[in-house]
Amino acid sequence: MSPERAKTKGQRVVRIGVAFSGGPTATEIVGRVKLAEELGYESAWVTEGHGGDQFAILSGCAVATNRITLGTAISSVFVRSAPTIAMAAASVDDLSGGRFILGLGSSHRVQVEPEHGATFAKPIERVRETVGVVRSLLSDGFVTLMGETIKIEKFDLWFSPLRPRLPIYLAGLFPKMVQVTGEVADGIILTRSTLSTADHIRKNLAIGAERVGRDASEIAVTSLLPTVVADTREEAYELMRPGLALYAGFFPRYNKLIAGHGFVEEAFQIAKAFAEGDMESATLAVSDAMVDATSVCGTPEDCRDKLAAYRDSGIDLPIISPFARGPNAATLFERAIRACVEG
Repeated sequence: MSPERAKTKGQRVVRIGVAFSGGPTATEIVGRVKLAEELGYESAWVTEGHGGDQFAILSGCAVATNRITLGTAISSVFVRSAPTIAMAAASVDDLSGGRFILGLGSSHRVQVEPEHGATFAKPIERVRETVGVVRSLLSDGFVTLMGETIKIEKFDLWFSPLRPRLPIYLAGLFPKMVQVTGEVADGIILTRSTLSTADHIRKNLAIGAERVGRDASEIAVTSLLPTVVADTREEAYELMRPGLALYAGFFPRYNKLIAGHGFVEEAFQIAKAFAEGDMESATLAVSDAMVDATSVCGTPEDCRDKLAAYRDSGIDLPIISPFARGPNAATLFERAIRACVEG
């Protein structure tokens, strides 16, 4: 990354990214990514879920911007075929002039099966094999694989990718996936990190890297950080609580993550209330300490201070992830984008 791509404070390069997970329309996201570029954001990421097609949106961002890095955070290895992912990645990379990072992950069984009608099985091996397919297609132009989870007799590209090797980051939360990231990827995408997360993540990246003779220090550590900016810290916490309750209630893996951060009782009560269809109780079970530990939340100054703390803790690139839905979503995203860099 060149210094021109990041907001500077004195002589220090301040790294920051922004992620979009739904709320603004595709056109509104493109506009906010242009703003982020103007303000010095290093990167902009589009998640996969219910907020629009990530590769289509990123293609729009690619032709509307000049410097900002663009990425998926993440693209599920279960809901698109591996060759389709490779072609989509190569296309955005070409349109952006080589500014693309492919973020991959397994997503969650509770999304993959009931929402997409796909089978969720052997997620770690599926991620590993997808990385192999993408690498082979972009470097060689064709791939054949009779793997554990992916079987391709032959697939060949009918175009030449701009880059035969583009950066691949993997989503990881727990040791096995983090270690695989250390083996095969250029970076890791965390989520809902605390200020103590980077230390144990780096240890597991090093374990994986050592298996294949890699230098773990070359693997980027990034994290999606739920972000709410408000006039007061109390108001921001109240706005953050429902989203945190939803994630910890709906996704078993995130519930486990929250418990692992030390909020065992809160995680239990949220899961229990969510299972009973009681979102009010689930939201009330989200403590202030839980919000504070896993979010960028508060006044603009609070948010900038927390982002600095994440950088100091060992997160190379904190990625703000504003949560906003409804007709005012684009305005709320813009407020967060501006507040997190402007002093």
